[in-house]
Amino acid sequence: MQDEIISYFLKLVKIDSESGDERQMIDTLKEDLLALGAVGVEDNTMAETKSNAGNLYAYIAGEIDKDPILLCAHVDTVVPGKGVKPRIVGDIIQSDGTTVLGGDDKSGVAEIMIALKRIKEKGIPHAPVEVLFTVSEEIGLLGAKHFDKSRLKSRFGFAFDSHRVEDIMVGAPSQNSFDVVFKGIEAHAGVEPEKGLSAIRLAAEAIAAMPLGRIDYETTCSVGIIKGGEATNIVPNKVIIRGEARSHNTEKLARICAEIESTIQQAIQPYAEKGGKAEITFVREYQAFRIPESSEMVQLAKTALQKLNVNPSVKIGGGGSDANIFNAAGFPMILIGTGMDKVHTVHESIEIAQLKLGTNFIEKLIMEYSEA
Repeated sequence: MQDEIISYFLKLVKIDSESGDERQMIDTLKEDLLALGAVGVEDNTMAETKSNAGNLYAYIAGEIDKDPILLCAHVDTVVPGKGVKPRIVGDIIQSDGTTVLGGDDKSGVAEIMIALKRIKEKGIPHAPVEVLFTVSEEIGLLGAKHFDKSRLKSRFGFAFDSHRVEDIMVGAPSQNSFDVVFKGIEAHAGVEPEKGLSAIRLAAEAIAAMPLGRIDYETTCSVGIIKGGEATNIVPNKVIIRGEARSHNTEKLARICAEIESTIQQAIQPYAEKGGKAEITFVREYQAFRIPESSEMVQLAKTALQKLNVNPSVKIGGGGSDANIFNAAGFPMILIGTGMDKVHTVHESIEIAQLKLGTNFIEKLIMEYSEA
């Protein structure tokens, strides 16, 4: 007989829920939360999140009189995430190689739900629990950004959206995204190319000169999207690139963004007289956070892992998550792993042992908090 967490996880990853199309996931979770004695309340943030569903919040009453504990995960996946066909190969769950698996972050969702189900079935007294399943996380943390934090009664929370279960992420960087519109001169590429100015060339020279990749131990920069051109016989007059810069150090982030802008302007300067231009826009996506290892929630997570005979590892992460948004809003939250691996690729997978450990950890976390 297949373990319940495996069955439930396989059920969830088969539900299409690319960012913006989370309706079926939210409806499924509403029903499953109701079966646990909680009523899921969906918010009305669809216009802001660009989703066909809102964030799902639920409150599970407890028998122990204390503040609730918040458990958070997101329900959307990156592209390609439609028609996922999960398969078990040995002790690993993976997709068929044509889509992502969706363990990011349905492993977090599944582990939360099954842990809560186990606690209910055992009838063990526990503190109240708040559950938040966010939408549109993968396209800018939009669900978390627009969720009404004043609804929360918890003093702190845990976002289950990282890799190894034993990893406790107490910090993450700030991120600035940037869009650059390169403008050249359109011309017929075969008849009079000398009258044109290729925006693709402007973009290529600027990208080649930009600081990219690992800048230092706490700072990175990447260009991930290039769009432009209409046909091979037209000198393109417009190209758009999109990228990001991240750093745990606010001053370094400001410096790297200034360097990006300076590098781009220097790269196109030789083409300025002919009409070459670059319009650059920076947007702060989220703020860095750092939670002290001595804090109650970090110590709680460490204790829960240790009681499962797992050696916890307190780390600083390089990715952004809902935890960035909640910490910036003054609500303390740390990031916990779920076992996901090779996320955002068609090679994504999860070890069954990690999926089970993540479920056991959440169950133990709730009980340790309840007994503290």
